[in-house]
Amino acid sequence: MRTAMNTQAVSDQLDTLPEPWALNADGHLNADYRFDDFIQAMNFGQAVGQLAEAANHHPDLRIGWGRCGIELWTHDAGGLTPADFRLARKISDCYDALP
Repeated sequence: MRTAMNTQAVSDQLDTLPEPWALNADGHLNADYRFDDFIQAMNFGQAVGQLAEAANHHPDLRIGWGRCGIELWTHDAGGLTPADFRLARKISDCYDALP
């Protein structure tokens, strides 16, 4: 079982993430990405799914017209771990690489 990071470690790591990543009320990483239409949001969600599967670390996704919301935390640790921050960076890089 993995161990959740302490508050200071989370804060330090959060400072290294680009927007739109932030902590939500539950202390999970949260990001909302915007797109021109539903298909772009779905395609991004699919790309996130592939990154998550490769990392064996699976976020919650909320997809709607022109948006894809992502919530990350390590379920078995009951909080954030370095794996959450690694995946958040990969997701940001994926978004930044979009045409």
